[in-house]
Amino acid sequence: MHRFWERVIKHVLIATRPKTIVEIGSFTGYTTFKLLQYCKHIGGRCFVVDPSPQYDAALLCKHYGDVVNLITKFSLEVLPSIDQYDMILIDGDHNWYTVYHELKQVEQMAGKTGRFPVVLLHDTDWPYGYRDMYYFPESIPEEFRKPYAAKGMKPGQSELLDNGGFNHIAYNAVYEGGQRNGVRSAVKDFMKESSIKLKHYELFSNNGLMILIPEEEDPLIHAQITYILDSSGL
Repeated sequence: MHRFWERVIKHVLIATRPKTIVEIGSFTGYTTFKLLQYCKHIGGRCFVVDPSPQYDAALLCKHYGDVVNLITKFSLEVLPSIDQYDMILIDGDHNWYTVYHELKQVEQMAGKTGRFPVVLLHDTDWPYGYRDMYYFPESIPEEFRKPYAAKGMKPGQSELLDNGGFNHIAYNAVYEGGQRNGVRSAVKDFMKESSIKLKHYELFSNNGLMILIPEEEDPLIHAQITYILDSSGL
């Protein structure tokens, strides 16, 4: 998601002015540090959810103090305990089960607070738009887990490659497409079932970015998001 920071995410923050942010999947912390600087500047707070962050977590917490709440657990364990947030960035485990249920938990939070947050989702295009990937396969219930292998992919081919290919070190679903397979599939299923009317905006570069905002949101916000994406050059 960090590739969208300068041209998109930074401007979405300015347009929507969230005070409380949740980031799911921080990896090396590039986007995390930017979010924390924003929160520090406006007096906000950021929940960072990642079971295995790839940076010095103790140093991060020491530096940012009360601005950050770093939680090294799976997102589906954590989200029910976060009562309110204005924005959530979803870039964790890229599979249908996880993303669908993350969005359902966001919806449950919104039902309690009366406000659905701005949602940004990464990997909504190839390769994980319609193909599951599992960081921790054992964490996914068997009935929702596709057959998978640590093999790579290439555009236009459903089957995994025997040698090489994109992200060949990850646990990828053996086949692309079909029901309940991939991030985009999870978003589409959620939006179809949700009682909240949402409008989605998207970019297809850098593996895809999707933004969800309630239709009833201020028309100026919708206009700003449209302008940001149209002028991003991505």
